[in-house]
Amino acid sequence: MATASHAHPTPKTYWLIAGALAVATAIEIAIPYIEFLDPVRAPLLIAFGAAKFVTVVAVFMHLKYDLKGYRYVFGIAVVVAILIFIVLLAVFQAL
Repeated sequence: MATASHAHPTPKTYWLIAGALAVATAIEIAIPYIEFLDPVRAPLLIAFGAAKFVTVVAVFMHLKYDLKGYRYVFGIAVVVAILIFIVLLAVFQAL
């Protein structure tokens, strides 16, 4: 089985991604405390969570350099997870 070689990210790239993830996490923590964001709190948190998931999977798990089929598997998993979360939010909001 032949493997495709690719250039690995440099340590600088990993530190930049880690810094961006730290900033995104800080924003996620701050969102519940910002009152005027109440109407869009859940969509914002879902978007930040999905963006962080995609970043970690693409860079740290090297999915960015793998076969496209693997990207589709993870992409479908994210979409299904978000849909389940939205359905659960709707169900518990109705009670």
